[in-house]
Amino acid sequence: MVHPNIPKDYWKAIEDCDEAYDDHFLYGVKTTGIFCRPSCKSRVPNKENVKIFKNASMALEEDFRPCKRCKPEGLNLPIEEWIEHIAEWLDKHFCEPLTLNKIADISHGSPYHLQRSFKRVMGMTPNEYVQRLRIEKACSLLESSGQPVAEIGLAVGFSSVPYFMTLFKKKMGITPMAYRKNNSKKAKKERE
Repeated sequence: MVHPNIPKDYWKAIEDCDEAYDDHFLYGVKTTGIFCRPSCKSRVPNKENVKIFKNASMALEEDFRPCKRCKPEGLNLPIEEWIEHIAEWLDKHFCEPLTLNKIADISHGSPYHLQRSFKRVMGMTPNEYVQRLRIEKACSLLESSGQPVAEIGLAVGFSSVPYFMTLFKKKMGITPMAYRKNNSKKAKKERE
């Protein structure tokens, strides 16, 4: 079923990446905040997340950003702003299974361009950024919850417990269990 505010021919144009509709409308994806031409080769969004615009200025007024891949109406988002938006998205979705290809697809860029630009702007790769977020969240959970270490690793997005424990020790210099023990001693001293 097509979302009520999207004409059937517009939705078909989005699904088919139909260039013939490029001068008729643009579409924004609410979950990413990006707007595209109908001919954009990005992944077809979920219908309920799509909003139709007559032109780029309408999309910009509603705080949507131009797609890096199809550059609607010739607009291009500055690299720094693009990377900032990607980092904000990662801050909210770091627990999900993520690959460079998935992040590039969601942010409407190529994996190579994303990797290079992210490293230049943020000083680390997208993968390193996600790992840092996961380790920070794991530290927080180790300090504040009684959850088993294995559950924490999986809860913050690591696909395997051994990988979580190895990476945690590499980044923090101690195991997750030792980290929890050290921080519970510190908290106890602070309470006394």
